[in-house]
Amino acid sequence: MESKLKVTCPSCGHAHETTTYPGINVGESPELKARVKDGSLFIWECPHCGARNLARYQTIYHDPDQRLMIWLLPEGSLPEEQRKLLESRLSGISDTLDGYVLRRVGDVGSLIEKVNIFDAGLDDMVIEMSKYVTKMELAQKAEGKDIMDAPFKFFRMEGPDNDISFSYPKDGAMHGAQIGFNVYEDCAGILRRNPSIKPSGAFPVVDQDLIGRFFR
Repeated sequence: MESKLKVTCPSCGHAHETTTYPGINVGESPELKARVKDGSLFIWECPHCGARNLARYQTIYHDPDQRLMIWLLPEGSLPEEQRKLLESRLSGISDTLDGYVLRRVGDVGSLIEKVNIFDAGLDDMVIEMSKYVTKMELAQKAEGKDIMDAPFKFFRMEGPDNDISFSYPKDGAMHGAQIGFNVYEDCAGILRRNPSIKPSGAFPVVDQDLIGRFFR
């Protein structure tokens, strides 16, 4: 499903229209999945100066094969009344989606990460717990306590032992951290033993804030 969005190039100030996708059903249009994962679905090029810009808009990502639905809602992308109306509608829809994983994210990077996590066959709650544990270990070493505020992103799972890699920015450069799959399994066990750690709402936000409340 395509639509048009009026945008203004921050580099040259010229106004244009760009194509957006308020609904992304990768079951019906599988070619869109790759464009979500590399971010190109949200990039528009200014025809006047050639600058590449990010289009900030809300959309629903739907993968019927994985029974996954992710609501991308960047802050300020919708007027408050329209956001509440859409939230109410989606809440009603969620009641009919038995067996689905429903999530809400606030930026394109988080949408890409969620898609990559579920494509790898992993649980995003466990990944967030794994991030937190990894940060705590790094904070006790040479990285310092400021590492707790670093925005870790799931990068990939690889190798015969299913090692999991995270990436994060620090001091103007990108860094990486790798954990063994046993850390993921340990975090999955923590969550099983603590069922109270769970998201709320029809399209809940699963992030470091949610997990961090467990440790405070």
